[in-house]
Amino acid sequence: MQRLTPWFAAAWFFSLATVAGMVPLLFRHAPSPAIAGNLAAHLFSGETAVAAVCAVALLLLIQANKAAELMDKAGLATLLIVTGLLANLLVELAVAPRIVARDNLALWHGVGSGLYVLHALCALGVWCLCLRQRSSA
Repeated sequence: MQRLTPWFAAAWFFSLATVAGMVPLLFRHAPSPAIAGNLAAHLFSGETAVAAVCAVALLLLIQANKAAELMDKAGLATLLIVTGLLANLLVELAVAPRIVARDNLALWHGVGSGLYVLHALCALGVWCLCLRQRSSA
């Protein structure tokens, strides 16, 4: 089970990185900003589902590994996962609807971007912890 942990962490981080890299391309190549925004919203919603699945799987794997005393940094990893998951859900449930409604776009894009970066940093931190744990095992 411990071997799966870095894979879920990598999938979580790289799903975020992939979407972050694709969104500027949408705005560059879509016929209009409205179409690009609509496509970006769908990408972000899909990524929310991927991130949530990865985060929950990581929490379950870390709990199982912690019981077997296989993960030294289980507390820090759990904090990063929960923080990242909360940031992810805040973007999806609180920020995205305001962006779609075009309510104060500059403010909500800024808030959403900040939460997305926090989410990505949490995922990267978990992945680094998993790799460090794996190399020391």
